[in-house]
Amino acid sequence: MVASLSAERDGALERLSLLTARAEELAEESARLAEVVASLPPQTYQSLGERARQILALAEAEAEAARGAALEEAQALRDAADTAGREVREAARAQAEAVRAAADARAEEVLAEARDGAGALVEEARQEAGEMRGAAEAEMAETRRRTAGVLAHQEQEHTERGKAADGEIARAEAATAEREAELTARGEALLAAARRELAETEEAARHGQEDAEARAAELLSGARMAEERVVRETERILREHEEGREEVQAHMAHVRNSLAALTGRAVAGSAGD
Repeated sequence: MVASLSAERDGALERLSLLTARAEELAEESARLAEVVASLPPQTYQSLGERARQILALAEAEAEAARGAALEEAQALRDAADTAGREVREAARAQAEAVRAAADARAEEVLAEARDGAGALVEEARQEAGEMRGAAEAEMAETRRRTAGVLAHQEQEHTERGKAADGEIARAEAATAEREAELTARGEALLAAARRELAETEEAARHGQEDAEARAAELLSGARMAEERVVRETERILREHEEGREEVQAHMAHVRNSLAALTGRAVAGSAGD
């Protein structure tokens, strides 16, 4: 229908253009003839005969009639062109309004469909998001459960290791104390024996001073040497004991540091540290 109206409008515009051009030509010709007639001197036709005057009058009448007819025709053509133009413009305007109304209606339909589609997509996205959130929460709960189990197992393992390390430290401290007591007793025994030997030698020297000064001096020298030897042996034993104690303390410090790294807490030291 739009194509038909467009073709009809184009035809009317073409006819209007032709009629307008024809009317302009007739108007120009009429104006030219009027100018020619106006430029002519008044014609009395006195020199012509009666028959010629009648012919000329008839020609003038016919020319006047032709000019009037041409003007009427041009006016009719202009009126027809105006009418056709109005009809074409009104038809085009009506068609444009109809097309616009149809486009608006279609736009409303498309917009409604888009709203419905968007609403469906939003609802689907919400449902999918809810499902994903539920799955994520379930996975998080399972992860927390597994993590709690692992932590509990690690805590138990660290506790057992801590107990084992505490027992090892206690045994090492007990062995150190036992070794210290043994070395101390040995040193004290050696020192007591040396003192007894020295006392016996001095006693024997006092009793046999006249007879055995040389022997007493020899025994006294030997006793002093023995005492010095006992002192040196005691110092060596004590030095070895101190070195052994430092090694044990270093080992216990290493064990405590290892436990602290495993359990994440400081291990209490012994009272003798």
